[in-house]
Amino acid sequence: MDLGISGKTALIAASTGGLGLAAARALAAEGVSVAITGRRRDRAEAIAAELRAAGGSAVAIAADLNTPEGISTAVDRTENEIGPVDIAVLNGPGPKPGAAAGLGADDIAAAFELLVKPHHALVSRVLPGMRERRWGRVLAIGSSGVTAPLPNLAVSNTGRAALAGYLKTLAAEVALDSVTVNLLLPGRIATDRVAELDAAAAKRRGVTIEDIQLESRKTIPARRYGSPEEFGAAAAFLCSAPASYITGVALRCDGGLIRSL
Repeated sequence: MDLGISGKTALIAASTGGLGLAAARALAAEGVSVAITGRRRDRAEAIAAELRAAGGSAVAIAADLNTPEGISTAVDRTENEIGPVDIAVLNGPGPKPGAAAGLGADDIAAAFELLVKPHHALVSRVLPGMRERRWGRVLAIGSSGVTAPLPNLAVSNTGRAALAGYLKTLAAEVALDSVTVNLLLPGRIATDRVAELDAAAAKRRGVTIEDIQLESRKTIPARRYGSPEEFGAAAAFLCSAPASYITGVALRCDGGLIRSL
């Protein structure tokens, strides 16, 4: 299938690793010019060089998109070096694990500061141009905790649910401008972040990481963790031209882990 996005420009937040990198690689393979962003300049430059060597178009931007300065730097450099932002992929690090009963006021504030505020700021910068050009894609990399809260990830569940509410509302407001707004919710994808969570669970329960992984696989109908490439393919499709009638959805990429519709 021709995704119809060759020549478009994408700004992918936190794309020097994990799911952000998976989305960047998939978009670059479709001919999208991608801005690789992250706090590690050497890592961003290495990934951009890798994508260019494979025939793609990519620029490396060292910036912390959790800060207003970082967002301004990323958007300005993307627009100056590869073009106006047609596709914005919202992504960022997850907060620390913790139970809901133990949350304090600072934890609730942190959920908003980490998982809502920077994404809103990025969307606010790029959305006017998308609406003016009458084409745009906003895709947030979320969590299956949006639809079924995950145990011991109370801060993440809280912040991601708030972001989902904002994006769902926004999707209806910009649909007439041919801008889609969606979320892609990973389950157990084999990334460093999931490995960290498995390690934390193993330490907390006094078992091995292998025990945790085996237990996790048993809860997934597909009986395995997903690959970053599978997640990236789903991200690229939601950013594509054929997906123009899909907006305001939270699509799960989880091997059937969440059993609700």
